[in-house]
Amino acid sequence: MKSVRFILLIALCGSLSLGISIAQDQGDQLPPGYYIVVAAYRKGQEDYAKRYINSINKEGRHSKYGYDAGRKFYYVYLDYYKDFNESIHEMLKTRKAGGFDMAWVRIMKDGLVNQPEGVETPATMVGSVTEAPKELIVEMPVVEQKTEAVAAVEEVKEPVVVVASSKPKTDSIQGPKNLNKTPVFLKLYNATNNKVIEGDIQIIDAERSRPIRKVKANDYLTLPDPGTKSGKLTLLCDVFGYRKVQHEIHYKDTEADTAQASIDLIGNYYLVKFDLIRIHRGDISTLYNVYFYNDAAIMLPESKYELNSLLGMLNENQKYKIVLHGHTNGNAAGKLLTMGESKNFFEISQDVKKGVGTAKDLSRERAEVIREWLIAQGISGDRMEVKAWGGKRMVHDKNSEHARKNVRVEVEVVED
Repeated sequence: MKSVRFILLIALCGSLSLGISIAQDQGDQLPPGYYIVVAAYRKGQEDYAKRYINSINKEGRHSKYGYDAGRKFYYVYLDYYKDFNESIHEMLKTRKAGGFDMAWVRIMKDGLVNQPEGVETPATMVGSVTEAPKELIVEMPVVEQKTEAVAAVEEVKEPVVVVASSKPKTDSIQGPKNLNKTPVFLKLYNATNNKVIEGDIQIIDAERSRPIRKVKANDYLTLPDPGTKSGKLTLLCDVFGYRKVQHEIHYKDTEADTAQASIDLIGNYYLVKFDLIRIHRGDISTLYNVYFYNDAAIMLPESKYELNSLLGMLNENQKYKIVLHGHTNGNAAGKLLTMGESKNFFEISQDVKKGVGTAKDLSRERAEVIREWLIAQGISGDRMEVKAWGGKRMVHDKNSEHARKNVRVEVEVVED
């Protein structure tokens, strides 16, 4: 039997190391393994991945990215492992360390492209050696095969340099098949800057089109069994300032749902990702959580959270120009309370102005008070217009149980 001397390298030689490092920085296909992922970007968003890597590396953390051709995603990752349990342990340490509290493990079960059998180029192999230690030179028999690849190896007379590594053991990973007692993590984040976004998810029985309940995102929870034949659930995310996103997930056969780019099995729980995109020109988002005192253009204190969301949106994109559309429940005229000289936006103070007005007047004043609050927070007044509708565009009957939703201010983006 012929034999060929193989040099098994623990670290890559200088030029090879540089080549692999550059390949991963350019978003090449990720080799098999377990990756501590901190961001994911769709095909066509590679520039966003590069920018995010630069921002991480400037803070003293080392990160890279690679492409998953199966999911058509670029993943930004901090580290790579060949052992599943080790990757989960390190991922949890990363979360606790701060800065990446939404890190997760991406499992790449295949992905070697044009590589000889048994050879890998893990993304974490950086650094270099100029010569292989002699103790790592071993004799390996060349098995005669009929494939062209092996025939080419047999003809090599000089030592062949290969990278010594073993494939990740994925066969031992047993994930849950369905959602019965299996936790789900609903992750909301800004698709542009990867920041976590607070918000709610509406769980809907997809077969009956019936709302089941609303839950807080960015937490572990158990989804309800819809009790239907299909077991299909719709997860609807409607956060102010972002376009709606919905995903379908099956209660009975959830493992099959991991074929979707938005759903992953991470150890013993399912991760459902909602990558939210800001509203654009022509889009309208409703401030349903901005409330007013009766017959008044003065806001209740609990309105502050959503007002701050609007403020954040305008600060995030200085090119935004908006129209604030005011609406009321019905067209009846009546008394009208507006702010006094103290400019107290969230309390009916002693200097409140008392008057009368039409429904259209009330809707205008309510939109205007939001505009004034934004100006007080530093937003230029020429970026905002006000339009009053009164009760002309009600979304529910004025006497229905949902009539309160007629009282609203909508935000329309007219320039971005």
